[in-house]
Amino acid sequence: MAIVQVQRTTTPQDRRIRRVQVVWALLFFNVLGAAKEPIIPIPHKVAQLLTQGALVLALMLALSLNPRARVRPNLFLGLYTLLALLCFMMSVRLVSIGTAYRSVRFLEILAVLWLLTPWWGRRDFLLLRSQLRFLIGILVSVVLGLLISFHKAMPGHRLSGALWFIPATQLAHYMAEMTGIALLLWTCRMISRRQALWIAIPGATALVLTHTRTALAGMVLGLIVGGASLLTIKRRARQAFVVVLVVVVVVVLPMSPLLTKWLARGESEKQLFGLTGRQYEWSLVLSAPRTETEKILGSGYTNDGVIGHVNPALDGLPIDSSWFSTYQNQGIVGDILIGAIFLALLLLALSRPRGPARAIALFLIVYCMIASVTESGMGEASTYLLDLAVAASLLMPPLTKRLPLGGSGGATVLQGQPPEGNPF
Repeated sequence: MAIVQVQRTTTPQDRRIRRVQVVWALLFFNVLGAAKEPIIPIPHKVAQLLTQGALVLALMLALSLNPRARVRPNLFLGLYTLLALLCFMMSVRLVSIGTAYRSVRFLEILAVLWLLTPWWGRRDFLLLRSQLRFLIGILVSVVLGLLISFHKAMPGHRLSGALWFIPATQLAHYMAEMTGIALLLWTCRMISRRQALWIAIPGATALVLTHTRTALAGMVLGLIVGGASLLTIKRRARQAFVVVLVVVVVVVLPMSPLLTKWLARGESEKQLFGLTGRQYEWSLVLSAPRTETEKILGSGYTNDGVIGHVNPALDGLPIDSSWFSTYQNQGIVGDILIGAIFLALLLLALSRPRGPARAIALFLIVYCMIASVTESGMGEASTYLLDLAVAASLLMPPLTKRLPLGGSGGATVLQGQPPEGNPF
């Protein structure tokens, strides 16, 4: 009996989609940061070269996908571009190569995002799938690091990335986001129960092991807001809401003393109310002497540490707040632009029909709003930028006609048709 082998042909559109996924992975690797003392002995300079080289490669691939630089109107990226230009304007005046380079890097990442806008609004959630795959890859690397070197993976009894060093707070951000997205996808019947469990259980476990309160609070509030938007259209969302109420009454309340101890992390009442010393650093940012121009437009791109204080010994202390670090870097105007970005995304989400895209976008927006209070990154090239870019891509309406991108073969993007089958 003859055996006929059917070979699936790869279309040019499939190849472009794969390149978009590669570009997104390169962007995420760039904002991941250079590894410090990982299990694999990579010199810090080499690690920096790898992460920064990833951005250059991402820009080249994005240009190959969209050589004519055709972009879609985008209020979110427009506001972020204003923020980056403001940062660049205040950074190049300083005699510091690092400061100027960080501001140029910010503009480079935004350029890549602009070039990818023809693929925003796709009904197959292309950017969300790309982000979720990278987050799962981070989880796998963390588990491997834990198995290889428990000591390096649990410094101070808080789980961190050891194979490629990822601080506990940053890892908590990734795990909270991955767990929340998986739960919402399951609620919307876009992934099976088995898939959701394989992602959510390890993700939630890793989140708990990081002992990071902000990430946990952001995930819970994000799920409440995102899940609430599904209550009227998804029966599973209503069932999940009832189950959560039962779990809270039967399990969480009796275990509240243990939960309180976990949240306290051995800190005193004074430390808790001072947000683990963050309020002190914030007061230093506000009390540092600044000119009126620096108060309004900022001091330029910094490494999110206190600068310019009357006591030089206090310079370099971590700020750990996007709002205060943005005030130092881009001034009052920068904080206004960050607030406008959140407001624009929330209004855009409220104007979209109820469904998976809106729910996941709301989850990401609310999570970033909560986490930005005690973590830096909103006003710079960071994971926050990519998270909100995914949210904005989910809220953008799909293209209903071909958009010519140029290049060989007359590359085009057509997004008006729904994907075949479940994209997940």
